[in-house]
Amino acid sequence: MMPEKLTVPECVIFPSDYFNPRQVDPDLQAEYYAASGIYRCILFNYEKWFFENRLALSEYPTQDIPAIYRGGMMKPEQYALFYQELRKQHICLMTSPEAYQKFHLFPLIYPEIQKDTARILVYPDGIVVNLAQVKENFSKFLVKDYVKSAKGSGFPDFFNASVTQEEFDRAMTIFYRDRADLYTGGICIKEFLELKRYHNFTNEYRVFVANHRIAGIYKNSHQPEQAQTFPVELIRDYLELDSPFYTLDCAELADGTWKIIETGDGQVSGLPDEICPVDFFRMLRQCFQG
Repeated sequence: MMPEKLTVPECVIFPSDYFNPRQVDPDLQAEYYAASGIYRCILFNYEKWFFENRLALSEYPTQDIPAIYRGGMMKPEQYALFYQELRKQHICLMTSPEAYQKFHLFPLIYPEIQKDTARILVYPDGIVVNLAQVKENFSKFLVKDYVKSAKGSGFPDFFNASVTQEEFDRAMTIFYRDRADLYTGGICIKEFLELKRYHNFTNEYRVFVANHRIAGIYKNSHQPEQAQTFPVELIRDYLELDSPFYTLDCAELADGTWKIIETGDGQVSGLPDEICPVDFFRMLRQCFQG
């Protein structure tokens, strides 16, 4: 565990460019330059880590330094190894492997946000052999593994009560094929929520929470200005969850109410396109400093 005195991150760990380990991943370049004016920034070699599980850093601290990671998702077991290997190099990630896993795998955080999110059914072995049970609970539902769906692959966005077991099983072969090595945990059947639309745009927000404080509430679906304003009271009960840095994705429903639709570890949750990275990292530091 991280020493109690390490309560404010001083460093941000970024993945390198795949082709040039001395440069940051191009997709994170704006964040890297923004963070470098506020934090000490260290790169890890993308290729060596994600393909060989070997940690190679752009610099090696000589004393313990608290840190956060900004980069792509890792499976929980890979994040746990990442955490351990960084600790060997005096880099102490604020988010423990247990906290990362809890927010990365939706069924684990579900009991704590249950009253304000869609209902779910969970199949840890990844096989839904009794579709009738699902249809008894949901007239319309969508399918994910514990982390993601299979978007853009020909897999249906949702199913309704008319789907047969045979049709569903056939569709699931597409799901398993397209998630492939990214498949995580088991299968999560989620109640389908009809979202409100404004000129074909949904009304979604991403809330970053750092040190149990709101670090940012950002529009996350290119919704127009006239869309309903996010009701902050929705997430007031969820600022004390067991992680130093996480996200809550929220959306307005067709009936005008709001739900939490996803959670995430804050380190691997992307910034919405219109957000200034400098403002984000400044607010992050203020939240951690209290």
